[in-house]
Amino acid sequence: MKSNTTHTTPAGGNVFADLGFSPEEAAKLKAHSDMVIQTKLKLAKSVSDWITEQDLKQEQAAAIFNTSRPRVSDLVNGKIGKFTIDALLSMLAATGQTAELNIRR
Repeated sequence: MKSNTTHTTPAGGNVFADLGFSPEEAAKLKAHSDMVIQTKLKLAKSVSDWITEQDLKQEQAAAIFNTSRPRVSDLVNGKIGKFTIDALLSMLAATGQTAELNIRR
């Protein structure tokens, strides 16, 4: 079955606006999405860097994080969409690191 693409949102564009949300709602949704992505990226990088610094094999890291080796592979390969912030925070805690939440107005 072949599908036809009728519209592509450019990089940096707002897919929520393209989906028909009001400009205000689209901006809020995009800001939230961007915040979640950046948070996941920072957490995943910290955990992945720790694995590298400790010179661990993925199997060893999986045992520390109480997860599977393929899950660690997803982490080190940057597949952050497969992880919740909570899961990443749990992995970070297992490394002995902590996270700090900053709220800006």
